Amino acid sequence: MTVPLALIRNDDQSAHASPGHPERPDRVVAILEGIAADDQLAALPWLDAPSGRRALPLMVHSDDEVRRVEGLAVKGGGWFDPDTYCTGDSYVVALNAAACAARAAEAVMQEATRAAFAVVRPPGHHATPSLPMGFCLFNNAAIAVRAAQRAGAARVAIVDIDVHHGNGSQDIFYADPTVLYTSLHQFPWYPGTGHASDRGDPGASGTTVNVPVPPGTDATRWLELFDEVVLPEVTAFEPDLVVVSAGFDAHRDDPLAELRLEDETYSAIAERVRTLTEAKCEGRSVWLLEGGYDLRAIAASVAGCLHVLAA
Repeated sequence: MTVPLALIRNDDQSAHASPGHPERPDRVVAILEGIAADDQLAALPWLDAPSGRRALPLMVHSDDEVRRVEGLAVKGGGWFDPDTYCTGDSYVVALNAAACAARAAEAVMQEATRAAFAVVRPPGHHATPSLPMGFCLFNNAAIAVRAAQRAGAARVAIVDIDVHHGNGSQDIFYADPTVLYTSLHQFPWYPGTGHASDRGDPGASGTTVNVPVPPGTDATRWLELFDEVVLPEVTAFEPDLVVVSAGFDAHRDDPLAELRLEDETYSAIAERVRTLTEAKCEGRSVWLLEGGYDLRAIAASVAGCLHVLAA
């Protein structure tokens, strides 16, 4: 029997940590505590989390990128760039996060659940085919897309709601006409990509859709742009599955950005995605945790999404 919503997590995520870094295990802890404190959410089923395999990141990354992460972990850890750290355990943790992303996509495509939400770290949407960057080691959203396609999805749309542009996801699928990448993000802001003129390589023209917004953009304007640009593009693409890069750092309380979304905005986003997927792809969506660094805000915003998806 298909359930409305299932969750999945990589329990070893706490081993990927660097003192004082905003991308920290407490982010997941706050989300899980919020789920446990809510009777409806606490009753949601959890998918079994598989162990990660090297083949997963190789679906979307070069062998050199995977070796770079593995090699730094084997050495005991270090930094790929001023933002992106690696511990001795990070390679395995990142593989397991990728495995959860793939399992979530497979469960949805196999009709075990209508929607799945992966509470995983490290996040992924900045990881390019050749580089870990922006707190990200392996691109979980891209891996979920390829896993879904192996499970039967012909066309997949990514809806990236993180405050930062997912340059890695864009790069991976820029020339792929079977994957639509959409992003609504603060601009200019890290990583400096995501101009509205970026529309994909000629062979995949129109399958990259960027909606840059200025600092200070509030929830009303953000949702207007989501309705005016993102939803029509995804609708016209007619995907078999929607993958949401679910960042919560566009929240007004987030310390790393300058947009002004509210707790309730994320419930409104989930309502829109649910309505779209029910009309176009039998309700199928996969949600993957990306950014969000205020603990109260991320816990409340994720809970709001889960309530909508579980209904």
